[in-house]
Amino acid sequence: MSNPVVYFEIPVKDIDRAIQFYHTVFGFVFEKEVIDTYEMALFPFDDKKSGITGALAKGEVYKPTQNGVIIYFKTEDIIKTLDKVQQNGGEILYPKTSNGELGFVAEFMDSEGNRIALHQSVRDN
Repeated sequence: MSNPVVYFEIPVKDIDRAIQFYHTVFGFVFEKEVIDTYEMALFPFDDKKSGITGALAKGEVYKPTQNGVIIYFKTEDIIKTLDKVQQNGGEILYPKTSNGELGFVAEFMDSEGNRIALHQSVRDN
């Protein structure tokens, strides 16, 4: 059996603002598309690497929230990433915290009001 999660969508109110936020914080470059009448900005994906991909998604069924599924983005330096989050209109919700052998985690609110998490492996510390 393969890993169970294959794709995610992050709800946004303003797709251009969200693209700018995620590009500035993480360096992601997006492809904009309309899929099933919804505006989407697709995260980069390389099928030769491990992991999944997703999109920023705008439409009446997409409602940003802090009370739902939490997505973890990998980072090599949580503190630097959280600094960029704050510099670009985000808010720290849970500071860098050790999870022992699993590494470090933190959470922030993005430009759209979503709770997003970060993961830094022990090797990157």
